[in-house]
Amino acid sequence: MKFSCDKEEESGKQEYYYQLADSSAKMRAERQGEAFCSPRMPRLNRYALAASILASMNSILLGYDIGVMSGAVLYIRDDLKITSTQVEMLVGSLNVCSLIGSLASGKTSDSIGRRYTIVLAAALFFTGALLMGLAPSYPFLMAGRLVAGIGVGYSLMIGPVYTAELSPATSRGFLSSLPEIFINVGILFGYISNYALSGVQEHINWRLMLGLAAVPAAIVALGVMVMPESPRWLVMKGRLDEAKRILMKTSDSEEEAEARLADMTKAATSSSSNWHGKGVWRELFLTPSRPIRRTLISAIGVNLFMQASGNDAVVYYSPEVFKVAGIQHKKQLVGVTVIMGISKTFFVVVSALFLDSFGRRPLLLLGSIGMTISLAALGLGSKYLEQSVSKPDWAIALCVVAVCADLSFFSLGLGPVTWVYSSEIFPTRLRAQGTSLAVSVNRLVSGSVAMSFLSISKSITFGGIFFLFAGIMALGTLFFYFFLPETKGKSLEQIEALFEDKTPS
Repeated sequence: MKFSCDKEEESGKQEYYYQLADSSAKMRAERQGEAFCSPRMPRLNRYALAASILASMNSILLGYDIGVMSGAVLYIRDDLKITSTQVEMLVGSLNVCSLIGSLASGKTSDSIGRRYTIVLAAALFFTGALLMGLAPSYPFLMAGRLVAGIGVGYSLMIGPVYTAELSPATSRGFLSSLPEIFINVGILFGYISNYALSGVQEHINWRLMLGLAAVPAAIVALGVMVMPESPRWLVMKGRLDEAKRILMKTSDSEEEAEARLADMTKAATSSSSNWHGKGVWRELFLTPSRPIRRTLISAIGVNLFMQASGNDAVVYYSPEVFKVAGIQHKKQLVGVTVIMGISKTFFVVVSALFLDSFGRRPLLLLGSIGMTISLAALGLGSKYLEQSVSKPDWAIALCVVAVCADLSFFSLGLGPVTWVYSSEIFPTRLRAQGTSLAVSVNRLVSGSVAMSFLSISKSITFGGIFFLFAGIMALGTLFFYFFLPETKGKSLEQIEALFEDKTPS
């Protein structure tokens, strides 16, 4: 493969920049203060890829629940005779309950390790899925949502953290975005399950839809047992020999493995009082340094806007939105969601492939601007349909296209980038509990939006709530521009220095 280097003028000097350079050669160039242009694109480390896929597969469980519940709730409402308020509680309860798991996940993963925390997450979701599938009543169904939600909270934090700590810098963006890919794959599977089972008797089909989630949960729990532990967690525990053996498998050369081990050891020993999690909350909240404060604001902010954008609510309640738009048949409603799922999955894969070349910021800003425009168009189409008796086809088409565009732009930018940023910007000693805090905000906002979406839409209409989401995303775009720096191609240890700058790089 031929190569080219971009030349830029900076401070009167010519500098050469490489893109996706060979990891070991890149490190040598950085350490010697030299520029480096790679003659080839680096190969994706297969061992790191396999481990990252296994860790990220936990996210398929959340995605499946989001997708399948959007259709299952149509049948649950009729079978169990529940109200709109109970529907909101049923849908949003998993996200609210996941707050418990996400808050506990930081301390748990620091204590028992990243790998066994992933196993715990899968086991909890497996139990919750069985309870939901066998639920004879609404309270029993809510109990299953509680257990599954705690498992989701664990998985959303630990998957990206484990992947970020295991991955080489040159492929960390792609590998850390795998959880979002699997969330979208899970959503698509949920939609397909809805469509395939929609013809089954209504008192059975929704139980099958929810209970099938136990199958991937069992596969994940068994598959994770063959994964390696996070090398950074091993270094924090003083198990350097084990960490080196794993780094040898996830690096392109022995030299790179040695360099990564040295950086991890230096980062872990620079704050010996915090290596096992002591004093983390104090450092995050009571005595944060300027870089830590900026890191915390950035992580919480990107997670807040991810869910305040209304993405989960749009996915959960899209059949309700389309029903108001004029699509009445249940099978048609779940059929449209399959199109949404395909669109979301396609764009999140595109994003993952380009995160390490285009960077985090360009995709995040492009996605956020696209979401703002799409949500405004959805609000416009919904408003017109609300005031129209005839329900013209063009207005229905506008709403369907706008929903698909909104979810696609989310999958291109905010969806994957949130998990990448959350897992990579915290220092090693704060990463597990800092990320768990950011994910807790994510889950709290997601649950709040999901549990209030129908009630708010009844007060201000669907059009009004989509205009509200568009305004929130406009504010989010400004936040991302001013607070989130570019982190592509940098080691986790190098990223700490970025937050000492005043402007994004």
